Amino acid sequence: MIRVMLADDEAMIRAGVSSILSADQDIEVIAEARNGKEAVEQCRLHRPDVALLDIRMPELDGLAAATQIKSAVPGTAVLMLTTFGEDEYITRALSEGANGFLLKASDPRELIAAVHAVAEGAAYLSPRVARRVITKLQETGLSPAGPARSRVALLTEREREVLTLLGSGMSNAEIGRQMNLVEGTVKSYVSAILNRLDVRNRVQAAILAYEAGLVNRSGSSR
Repeated sequence: MIRVMLADDEAMIRAGVSSILSADQDIEVIAEARNGKEAVEQCRLHRPDVALLDIRMPELDGLAAATQIKSAVPGTAVLMLTTFGEDEYITRALSEGANGFLLKASDPRELIAAVHAVAEGAAYLSPRVARRVITKLQETGLSPAGPARSRVALLTEREREVLTLLGSGMSNAEIGRQMNLVEGTVKSYVSAILNRLDVRNRVQAAILAYEAGLVNRSGSSR
């Protein structure tokens, strides 16, 4: 069972998202919060598998809450809810260790898929927001230095295959099944990929996979 803490300052949004998630028998919303401060408190108290945070909230916004949650409860994956008008927040959230980004206007099935993905250790980028994230990273200089294709060329063929699957949103377990590898071996590959590409986390690695053309706009591998 995936245990989720949901934070949004609008009661109607919380009710709608909670209803969507509760339709999946493998997801349970165990706590809700009206602002970032409450979100941090609920995560410390319940230690959920996933914290689903709106970016704009009173008292403490989603970005600041994500930082505190990652520090207090490292095992909790953070999934940010965003809109097309919040590109600047997305780039900040990358540096705070967010595990994924999802548009509020996304299809309910994508919301469920995103929660499953980050709970299983995968990075999740909504295909519709991925391209905007890449563009913003390039503009702000937060994108890894050098052309993406040149950086990916530093990887072995096996590592590029892992990066492609990672960029498609697969967890370590899913990558292992796809490549007939044990999960521990996949973790070693992912660690090596992050080091070779000089990126901070799986989300930035996934973005690099998009930039290099390993993953197309629909989120599937080429």
